[in-house]
Amino acid sequence: MERLCGNREMLGLLDRAAQLTGLKRETLCPDALSREAALEAIALAATLLFSHGQTTERTVTAAGRLGHALGVAVTVLPYWGELIVKVDDAPVSQIVPAKPLGIDMGRVLAVMTVIDQICDGTLPTGAAQSALGSAGRLPPASTPRFALFAAIGAASLGVIFGLLNPTSLVLIAASAAIGALVRRWLSGFISNPLVEPLCAAFIAGTTASAAGHFQPSDAVTLIGFCPCMVLVPGPHILNGAIDLARTRVALGIARLTYAGLIVLLICAGGLFGFAAGGAKLAMAASPPPVPFLIDVIAAGCAVASFGTFFSMPWRLLAFPIAVGMVAHAARWALISNAGASAPTGALVACMLVGTLTTPAVDRLHLPFAAVAFSAVVSLMPGFFLFNTAIGLVELVSIGSSTPPALLTGIATSGVTAFLIIMAMAFGLILPRMLFERAPPSPA
Repeated sequence: MERLCGNREMLGLLDRAAQLTGLKRETLCPDALSREAALEAIALAATLLFSHGQTTERTVTAAGRLGHALGVAVTVLPYWGELIVKVDDAPVSQIVPAKPLGIDMGRVLAVMTVIDQICDGTLPTGAAQSALGSAGRLPPASTPRFALFAAIGAASLGVIFGLLNPTSLVLIAASAAIGALVRRWLSGFISNPLVEPLCAAFIAGTTASAAGHFQPSDAVTLIGFCPCMVLVPGPHILNGAIDLARTRVALGIARLTYAGLIVLLICAGGLFGFAAGGAKLAMAASPPPVPFLIDVIAAGCAVASFGTFFSMPWRLLAFPIAVGMVAHAARWALISNAGASAPTGALVACMLVGTLTTPAVDRLHLPFAAVAFSAVVSLMPGFFLFNTAIGLVELVSIGSSTPPALLTGIATSGVTAFLIIMAMAFGLILPRMLFERAPPSPA
């Protein structure tokens, strides 16, 4: 009976029978949902997916599948700030507030599981609303786990950038852990998501400023920006780039603007922290190469930390860790052995990640941007971004007597950061788009 009541053709027959008998559809079939209830369930599912990091295309597709299972053909129109769920064969729609500000793979996985169960007939359609509500209330990663992996991730990035001094790594880990605890504390009573990265970056800057009294200048710079690197909104950048590639221009620009604003606040918080401690800012030299094994292990630790930030279940962490280590190994070989540039190494590594993760995330119903970014987080050009910011501050303080070397350094760091980000976005998105356009394999 559950399968019959969830079948679209059967629901149409029930509607006609209801018109003839004067009874409600729910009376004829207790598991069936009215059109209004089905529309509410579809809107809730789409809102949860859209708000917690699922790509726009997958959100629209999942809502359509759920609508088909509930007997209502719908079209979801996504915008920044709201979703419009429109019934195709009637002038009926529902507008729900939704901003894609969060990344929570646990909730996305739970919602997709509920949708699959309803579509397969293993979950009664009448239980859709409550099951989706329960999925949306799943807690994020615990605060101790969040703080611990923030420390591990930031220290791992320090190792990748050539900082092997134990004292410096401890300072990086402590700064990132304190920043993570402050972010969780602020999230309890401040709804503005921009405040958290600003405050965490300020803590990183003040820690680095204090370390400047007994650490070399290059180490101080890394102590300052490695904890800031764990704040970079990579999934929002990728989701925005994917929306642009699918010609959802307004939504893509909105996502990238939001991500850019966070990056700007991270840089500002770090620089304010430096200034508050009276540290002298100076652009750091290019990081020295790191031994292969150390580099790959540190990359795996960084992937694990970002998987935790995005509330990835423990059982699923092994896959992005393995992919991230393989990608970093390929990048290391290209740069160290083949003499490739940093943007080229990032492009090849990200294409490898995109190729490996696309079929897996579709099978596991995980948000592509979160999984892919977790695997390539160590490739983000944080070193060049913060070097550019430091150089600009130094340029303002020096004024007209700025040496040409400083201008060259700012331009080089800025262009390198831009090229790496473009290479990463293109490398991750291209395999995704090609997989989606490939014809299905014959049965």
